[in-house]
Amino acid sequence: MYFLMKRIFICLTLAFTLNSCNLLSAAGLTSGGQPTKEAPEKLTSTTANSAENIDHSAWDALLKKHVDANGMVNYKGFKTDRSKLDAYLKQLSGYKPSNDWSVQELLAYYINLYNAYTVALILNNYPVKSIKAINGAWTKGIVPVGNKELSLGGIENGVLRKMNEPRIHFAINCASVSCPKLLNEAYTAGKINEQLERATKEFVNSDKNDISVNSPKVSSIFDWYKKDFITDKTPTVADYINQYSKTKINSGATISYKDYDWNLNEQ
Repeated sequence: MYFLMKRIFICLTLAFTLNSCNLLSAAGLTSGGQPTKEAPEKLTSTTANSAENIDHSAWDALLKKHVDANGMVNYKGFKTDRSKLDAYLKQLSGYKPSNDWSVQELLAYYINLYNAYTVALILNNYPVKSIKAINGAWTKGIVPVGNKELSLGGIENGVLRKMNEPRIHFAINCASVSCPKLLNEAYTAGKINEQLERATKEFVNSDKNDISVNSPKVSSIFDWYKKDFITDKTPTVADYINQYSKTKINSGATISYKDYDWNLNEQ
């Protein structure tokens, strides 16, 4: 009996491990063959030195039309322009990003790719109260790029997070109330640094955080991705936040994290 129970335990453990590995792989802990150039410490905006300069004007027009200044989305409006969105998605998916692209082009491309396919995911399941109600929202390969099928998790974890640019966390939008807002303009290589800086400052100083000198309560994003924000320059989360916050957190303050509102970011 002992050996039988032990064998069952080992089998269950193995099955769980394999399932977890499959999930993690699908969630994109690897790049899926995509280039992951590291951004320099001081990123500049430029369209130079890149084998490709992508036109994101179609996405820019859609965002200006269907996203308000607070980042809330008119999904019903997006549905009326679905053919235009699909044409842009097809355009993005037709590219094969490479190391010949500049880091600016890669950042803009993958941020827009993530955001545009997230909007498409919501439209494919609309009406829906939360992205979390969609099975495999971040783990299924729903984003064709060249001859690859990437997941949203793959773009975030396997590509963008490996580019040494933590401000991407305030640029990609997960279609939820507590997410950093969806910027109502497309990211471009020619404006990427200024756009990332704006997105980060706006998020840090928004009502998504309750920042005080001694008892700050901040977004769970700073907890989930803590290691992305901690560097030699910013050894604590508070140090990172203080670069952008109007209110400076004391070095000895204890940070707590807010509950995340996963309701749809719909107008």
